[in-house]
Amino acid sequence: MGCNRNCGLIAGAVIGAVLAVFGGILMPVGDMLIEKTIKKEVVLEEGTIAFKNWVKTGTDVYRQFWIFDVQNPDEVTVNSSKIKVKQRGPYTYRVRYLAKENITQDPETHTVSFLQPNGAIFEPSLSVGTEDDTFTILNLAVAAAPQLYPNTFMQGILNSFIKKSKSSMFQNRTLKELLWGYTDPFLNLVPYPITTTIGVFYPYNNTADGIYKVFNGKDDISKVAIIDTYKGRKNLSYWSSYCDLINGTDAASFPPFVEKTRVLQFFSSDICRKTCVHFTSSFSTWKS
Repeated sequence: MGCNRNCGLIAGAVIGAVLAVFGGILMPVGDMLIEKTIKKEVVLEEGTIAFKNWVKTGTDVYRQFWIFDVQNPDEVTVNSSKIKVKQRGPYTYRVRYLAKENITQDPETHTVSFLQPNGAIFEPSLSVGTEDDTFTILNLAVAAAPQLYPNTFMQGILNSFIKKSKSSMFQNRTLKELLWGYTDPFLNLVPYPITTTIGVFYPYNNTADGIYKVFNGKDDISKVAIIDTYKGRKNLSYWSSYCDLINGTDAASFPPFVEKTRVLQFFSSDICRKTCVHFTSSFSTWKS
């Protein structure tokens, strides 16, 4: 009986030791296999998991707007009073829901180029109002005219068009008009071949952003999705020094194995510059 008990203890100890040894060997091997699989599947080429999700994102991407509504336009215009504004928002649109187009691989430079179609769908459930909400805002055309044409004679002509169109320094526009475009009555009177439609993001829908050329990660996984050129350039020529460089990704994806201490850089063509994000804390969006 004692022998059986001792044999059982010895056998258990031996099995435990063997399992511990195998565990010590298999754990790093498992980690290596996982890392190898990730490196293979995040490459931006046909057949990988990352490529499928990169071509058309599987998650919803939103863009939110807050508008400054002018509260005292007459006082500002007549008395040059200090402007008073009220922030209204958010107004939310779903974007980046269209698949990338003209995807072309370049095996020599390990890059892939593409066009990103633009589209925006209003999301009422995530907004404080509708696209028909009206705002008192600066009249972009009237405000820009003196800067574009500083000549006194030209300004006199433009002022006559402004008065004839009954335009002023401020105007009332809906959210939809402000963002996506409206026909300006002042510009509509100018007898020159100019664009008469104005909007902060005009034109947007049914257009495409790019061409982007990004690294596909085939030769260096740490560079996957990072932009090489945008519209054939590595800089924008809008800003001075470092701010003008096109760095990071297009924010649709980032390289794997990112540490929390790493600053993620991405380029936004809407604001014509790069920006970055820093990790601050973790949170969960899962609800029980």
